[in-house]
Amino acid sequence: MSRQSNGMIGNWAEDQRRQQRTQVIQQREAERRRRAWDRDVARGEREQQAAYRQRREAEARRRTQGVEAEVAALQSLLVTGCRSTAFRIASLVRNEQLEPFHPGPLARPVVLPRLEEFLQQSSSMALGSYRRAQAEREAHAQFTRAHQKAQAAETLRQQRLVEHRQQYDRWAAEQLASIRAHNRGLSELAGKLRAGEAQAAVEYFSAALYTSAAWPEVLPRQVAAAYDPAARQLVLDWELPRYGVVPEAKSVRYVPSTDQDKETARPATQRRAIYRDLLAQCVLLVVRELYAADEFGVLDSVVVNGFVDDHDPVTGHEAQLVLVTVSAPQLTFAELQLEQVSAVDCLVDGLRGQLSARPDLLSAIRSDRRPADVGTVVSHGGDTPDGEDEPDLFAMDPIDFENLVAELFRAMGMEAVTTQRSGDGGVDVEAVDPAPIRGGRIVVQVKRYRNTVPPTAVRDLYGTVQDKGANKGVLVTTASFGPGSYTFANGKPLELVPGTDLVELLHQYGLRGRLGGGDAAPGRRAAEPAPPADHNVLGMSWSGSVSLDVCALVCTGNRVLSEEHFVFFNNPRTPDGSVRARAHAAPDKAALEVSFDALPSQADRLVLVAAIDPEVDPHADLAGFTDAHIRLLSAGGEELGRLDVSDGRAGETALVLGSFRHRANGDWDFVIGGKGYRGGLEALLGDFGVEVA
Repeated sequence: MSRQSNGMIGNWAEDQRRQQRTQVIQQREAERRRRAWDRDVARGEREQQAAYRQRREAEARRRTQGVEAEVAALQSLLVTGCRSTAFRIASLVRNEQLEPFHPGPLARPVVLPRLEEFLQQSSSMALGSYRRAQAEREAHAQFTRAHQKAQAAETLRQQRLVEHRQQYDRWAAEQLASIRAHNRGLSELAGKLRAGEAQAAVEYFSAALYTSAAWPEVLPRQVAAAYDPAARQLVLDWELPRYGVVPEAKSVRYVPSTDQDKETARPATQRRAIYRDLLAQCVLLVVRELYAADEFGVLDSVVVNGFVDDHDPVTGHEAQLVLVTVSAPQLTFAELQLEQVSAVDCLVDGLRGQLSARPDLLSAIRSDRRPADVGTVVSHGGDTPDGEDEPDLFAMDPIDFENLVAELFRAMGMEAVTTQRSGDGGVDVEAVDPAPIRGGRIVVQVKRYRNTVPPTAVRDLYGTVQDKGANKGVLVTTASFGPGSYTFANGKPLELVPGTDLVELLHQYGLRGRLGGGDAAPGRRAAEPAPPADHNVLGMSWSGSVSLDVCALVCTGNRVLSEEHFVFFNNPRTPDGSVRARAHAAPDKAALEVSFDALPSQADRLVLVAAIDPEVDPHADLAGFTDAHIRLLSAGGEELGRLDVSDGRAGETALVLGSFRHRANGDWDFVIGGKGYRGGLEALLGDFGVEVA
């Protein structure tokens, strides 16, 4: 017994030892795997750290290279600019070749059905003689219907093709007239330049500088110039870059211990030398550009005053501080090899110019001759983002404002004078447009208003045009116009220029003016909030080729809230943005965007109307307005419903499509309209309280 027991215990002990050895082996293997994993993690971290450091070092090198490239571009400004193409008046000539007429799908005629196809189909289906005869009769009937439908489609295609061609011909005629008028203007300008006319010389050389490709975008290009015909000398002021254009940093390196980039500052003496050399290059390049553009030989000498707009360190007031000035005779300048010169030495010693010793400290110098000393000054460019340097049109003296408008018309190539303060018959400026066909005598009224110009002012202008026998009347204002004014002016020889358009025109032709201070001025809306995301799109479609303007009125009952709550082609949105005109996409022919929840609280209906566009087809009516409907779409474009509206009737030119009405439970229900008007949009608006002159 004891031997058997000892054997069992021995086997058990052996099993235990084997398990212990297995556990030790497993523990060792686990420890080995853990150490290997730790090594992999550490290696990965080292690799990530090395890659991160490499990225940061590479980024620092790129920043250094960028700084070096900036400095190199500043130092090589004159050399690079001398290689640019000289300005030529021929570069402004427009090509008269227009895009050819492309009818698109309208060029493909509708394929007319053939009787044989219908008879063949019927014969294959009929077996007996009676059935065959009946099938043939049915085939003839089907062919007749299909043939009539195809002929109608072909007739409609031909009509649309003719309309498309007429639209293209009108567009092409307008484009050619505009191009030829532009090119004639260039020919006239060339003739005036050859004759040495001062105004033409100033305009030409100012434009040559302002449009030159020799100047990097980082540098300003504001110019004011005047021409002395007797001395054949152009005198101009040219804005120079500020000291900050030269980078303060010389290089950038990455410091791993702090994980930051560290900039090495450029020595102050080096930075000042680069800046001073840059100013000399700028002035030399201006002179080079002027002489290179002188294809008509009108310049014997050029005076350039380089300035910066800044606070005068002596008085503290804002001023134009002249830092460089030079008078460069053409014969002397022609002998220079500008790509080889030292800019500072060439300017100071070669041309006897003056250069501030410390332009970085705005140490100004005195100029012997400025454009204002010569004659009429023409300006281009200038950076006045906040309008601080622009005269406030609201605060301007009335006579000065009229003179500014007259100057604008002259800058646009017309002859213009202001009238006497008494006995002017309601005319503030008289202008003559020399352009053939579209030109003629123009009477101009100037209204320095802060509120919307009343329609009666437009009506009075029309009476003045007729009384004076003028070709056209223009009403210029610092405010805005309502829909009644635009409706009355439509189709008449009248043009309305609101304040925002006036400011754009002034800037376009090198003049200055702004509407008020920092607050949004009348005629220019302040930044408006976007409508809520739950807006709807109203897409309108109809059959027929009639061209329509689709409009919306936000009303209380049958009265529009204000003229600004009438959304149409000249007022594309309400003041709060709750209703907006919108670009349409097929199958719609017009579209509006509406946020019903954002409509004014006092509004209880949104009225949709349509009217014939008299400019497209003044003789059309709504007889061709059929199968009309409105698609109600979600913000995402999902069609939520389709609303039918009434067809148009012969003789009518405006129609109330329908209205969305606000119910007590908060819903907006659509009620179909149908009332038509023979007097067009003007008659319709009168019913909704919109005053039309």
